[in-house]
Amino acid sequence: MCRQLVGGGFTTILTARDPERGLLAAKNAGVDFQQLDVASEHSVHAAISEIARRHTRIDVLVNNAAVHYDSWQNAADADLDIVQEALETNLLGAWRTSLATVPLMRQNGWGRIVNISSQGGSLASMGGGTPAYSVSKAGLNAFTRILASELAGTGILVNSVCPGWVATDMGGPGGRPVEAGAASVMWAILLEDDGPTGGFYRDGKPLPW
Repeated sequence: MCRQLVGGGFTTILTARDPERGLLAAKNAGVDFQQLDVASEHSVHAAISEIARRHTRIDVLVNNAAVHYDSWQNAADADLDIVQEALETNLLGAWRTSLATVPLMRQNGWGRIVNISSQGGSLASMGGGTPAYSVSKAGLNAFTRILASELAGTGILVNSVCPGWVATDMGGPGGRPVEAGAASVMWAILLEDDGPTGGFYRDGKPLPW
């Protein structure tokens, strides 16, 4: 994702909870690094404030953090500590970073917020299993629609993107290349000013809620 943003001319900042791993990833991608734990309100405000101090503006926010693809669980006997951790990162983490970033976008009258979701959060196809992950992603989609509606006319577009099954640490081997998943996100970042907002997409095509 960072490499594609740089290729698109964006000054790009990679964030991560772990400074050591984050710095290495940022170095490999040729971008700046900022420590950030989206589950911590203090960390979010400190990070966004530091980025704003160094760069004066934030145009694009990609909410990519996610935990607990809990395929071993069922809703009927779920460990609610796991569910709470998933909600804290997958939903509230995106909410926190958006709250901290939207005022900066409003100042410039332009912005793109992309929430990395999953078809696992689609009510249209949802069944049993993975309760923490599925509920958190369904909540993220609801947050996308609400925020997009509230920001209509401000120049800030907000969309959810499912990058598909991608061969990441969470997705495991066998998925589509990370470059393809990232390209799906870039579509939402590069939307024209009259582009869609409040939608749920993969590869630029709408997905059912």
